Amino acid sequence: MSPTPSGSLRTTDTGIDLEITRVIAATREDVWASLTESDRTALWFGPWERVSDNDIRARMVFEEGSPWMDMHVEACESPRRLAVTSDGWDLESVLAEDGDRTTVTLIQHMHDAEGLGEIGPGWEYYLDMLIASRDGLTLPNFDDYYPSQQEYYSSLLPR
Repeated sequence: MSPTPSGSLRTTDTGIDLEITRVIAATREDVWASLTESDRTALWFGPWERVSDNDIRARMVFEEGSPWMDMHVEACESPRRLAVTSDGWDLESVLAEDGDRTTVTLIQHMHDAEGLGEIGPGWEYYLDMLIASRDGLTLPNFDDYYPSQQEYYSSLLPR
């Protein structure tokens, strides 16, 4: 399988935003649950546990060594927006409902485009993991995303 990369860059006042979108045949509330309930995030990213009101630890079970990652919840606006930061990463998920379909836009706010050739394929993979886990499909293999999508993401950089 060779998935087609779909991300785009948008210039902001503070840097750039990498945006990747998927459309899921489900209500926004159901998709929200896939992003915020630990037993459901475990299926495509990893489980998480609350540390304090705005802090969680997520286990990245699909990464080598299944590391734990500390995350700070910047915004949790059910069922439309979730924003978290973690060790220099600034991530946001925005959900928009249109009838029986929900558009999920993952946004990584970045100061510069360093590592974009690796970051983009990673988020493509995780969003496809989300869809596969929801649809009961075989989970994708990261090797189908990287390094094959690296050139696409590197080409998004301003010349």
